[in-house]
Amino acid sequence: MTRRSLRVRLWIGAALSITLALAVAGLGLLALFERHVERRIGEELRAQLNQLAAAMTITPEGEVQLAREPADPRFAQPLSGLYWQIDGPTRPGLMRSRSLWDHLVDLTDDDLAPGTVHAHEVMGPDAQTLLVRERRIRLQAAGGLMSLRLMVGVDRAELIAARDAFAADMLPYLALIGLVLALATFVQIQTGLAPLDAVRRGLGEIRTGRTRRLAEVYPDEVMPLVGEVNGLLEAREQAIERARAWTADLAHGLKTPLSALVADAQRLRAQGNAPLADDLEHLAMGMRRRVERELVRARLRSGADIHQAGADVVETLHRLLRTLQRTPEGARLDWQLVAPAQARAAVIGDDLLELLGNLLENAAKWARTEVDIRVSVGDRIEIGIEDDGPGVPAEQTPRLGERGLRLDERREGNGLGLAIARDVVDAYGGLLDFARASKGGLAVRVQLPRDQAEFGR
Repeated sequence: MTRRSLRVRLWIGAALSITLALAVAGLGLLALFERHVERRIGEELRAQLNQLAAAMTITPEGEVQLAREPADPRFAQPLSGLYWQIDGPTRPGLMRSRSLWDHLVDLTDDDLAPGTVHAHEVMGPDAQTLLVRERRIRLQAAGGLMSLRLMVGVDRAELIAARDAFAADMLPYLALIGLVLALATFVQIQTGLAPLDAVRRGLGEIRTGRTRRLAEVYPDEVMPLVGEVNGLLEAREQAIERARAWTADLAHGLKTPLSALVADAQRLRAQGNAPLADDLEHLAMGMRRRVERELVRARLRSGADIHQAGADVVETLHRLLRTLQRTPEGARLDWQLVAPAQARAAVIGDDLLELLGNLLENAAKWARTEVDIRVSVGDRIEIGIEDDGPGVPAEQTPRLGERGLRLDERREGNGLGLAIARDVVDAYGGLLDFARASKGGLAVRVQLPRDQAEFGR
């Protein structure tokens, strides 16, 4: 697949979307978890603050005392991350937890209403950032009401550690979600592109001649494309039919003048001008043969449904041999045919007749005494034709089949036979090779596709 592949583009878009979605989901979950943990820590600090406030007492001498210290053992462990502190009216750090050791938390100068709990972040011991909950209370003393400021704080590192632990636990689940989304994307892409694969297979069946149109069973989004393709196929068929009609008209128009030339040649011969009559008749017959062969070329180039028919190679060879053996060139030769009972090729009968006829006529023209023909059936139909003639120089073998090529000007012909044979073979996706035969002549090897209908039997 290349960068132009629709599948690659969909995968790139899906990968970017999945990555972005997982990143947003992960960051969002971390933020929600951090807020939730911070809220829970705030509730615990508020509870600790209420316990601290409930334990506050003032002695008759006006000294602040705690009836009982908070029960959490971390308050007694130096730099444990959990701290409390009480500020007097004029003395910050009037009382503090053992965990603060010799550090005094510097609270901001807030105007706190009595009973109201405020939340802050302040610097604590050992460069810790503390999440603080504080409140102001007033207690009755001998000299009147005494205002005290109570603070409970916890190291923010606990929140960060909890968040990081949650992130570590969350990563495998995000990876699992990513895998599930990737599988879902795969199914979605396969399902979404399946109609295009179906169109491709349908076009392949049209190309091989199994069908003539794409079926009307595709999703609505693909149907405009299917309609355009079917319309193009219909227009192509109409163009082919017009080309065939034009070719037929051209052939009909040429046959009449050529017949007239033959008749003129016969009148000249009757008048005693035999040399001129022979030349004229030879010219007319050559032109007729050329027209017939060009009609074959026109049919092949017109895009006829070359895969929709099959022909029996063995039967065609027998027909041609019966005809050739009645000609002067063919009657003098020993024709050897080794073939199975049947070998059907995916070739229109007229084209197969033209192909084998040209090859056998060429062999008959150059052979001295015999022509060997062998037919074998495998994945393809293979036909081998060898003669014992003079053969072709090795340097000229690759040029065989070129239009108009004649290696021996002394023999009759116009150099079209092998060229037409190559045109027919190429039109059907076959193979045509030339080599030197074991008996010195030319060896021709033809491979043609097998008739698909033969496989179904």
